[in-house]
Amino acid sequence: MTRIAVIEDDLPTSNQLAGWIRSARSGIVIDQWFTRDEAEAALAREHYDAVVLDIELGRERHAGVALINAINKLRQGTPVLVVSAMPAAIYRSIMKALDAWDYLQKTTFEEADFIETFLDILRTTQATQAAQPAAVAPASAGDALVLDPLWQRTPTWRGERINLPLTAQRILATLHQRSGEVVSYDELFEVVKSGRNRDNVRKHVSTIREALREVDPAFEGIENVPMRGFRWVGSPLAQGRLKT
Repeated sequence: MTRIAVIEDDLPTSNQLAGWIRSARSGIVIDQWFTRDEAEAALAREHYDAVVLDIELGRERHAGVALINAINKLRQGTPVLVVSAMPAAIYRSIMKALDAWDYLQKTTFEEADFIETFLDILRTTQATQAAQPAAVAPASAGDALVLDPLWQRTPTWRGERINLPLTAQRILATLHQRSGEVVSYDELFEVVKSGRNRDNVRKHVSTIREALREVDPAFEGIENVPMRGFRWVGSPLAQGRLKT
């Protein structure tokens, strides 16, 4: 049976999140925790399939950060969805660096957005559970781009971590899996949660290019195919670009 922890100090918000989870899928056991201490005790005692948490708990402004670190040490790979009032522009990259699944800023998303993200966590985790040992296997020295199918580890390019939001990671994975082929805008719309239009896809691709160029200024591995889409022209995973 799927077991979820909701860690949120505000009772109405906690109940709302728990209600959304119940409406998303039946048969889920939900434990609600309101302080860092009781959450840490529960995380050490129980196995959770996913954790939904706030960053600020009571007077502890960054209690959620400590809890994510505890989760990573206790049960590496447990997906964490952060729901916080902290500005997404600042905290999303911080949460991704901590290997959180995704970051939703309070008051800026609807119930449907939360449910879609939550169900995506469950679907991806369950679908790839059998393949998890292969997903976490060490990459060979020649791998240029390394992606985690569970989306729990930050992707790397030539051994360097790439800081990307989840949607950009999905687009990158789609392009990389279809290396050498043109991936149409319509196909890329399938991995974009919202804003399914060409301008939004182009913005995500621009974010990917910028992130890769931060670690590799010479990166030119994504080709724009006018009126059609994009193509990954870098080397395939097993034959990645090597440092010279």
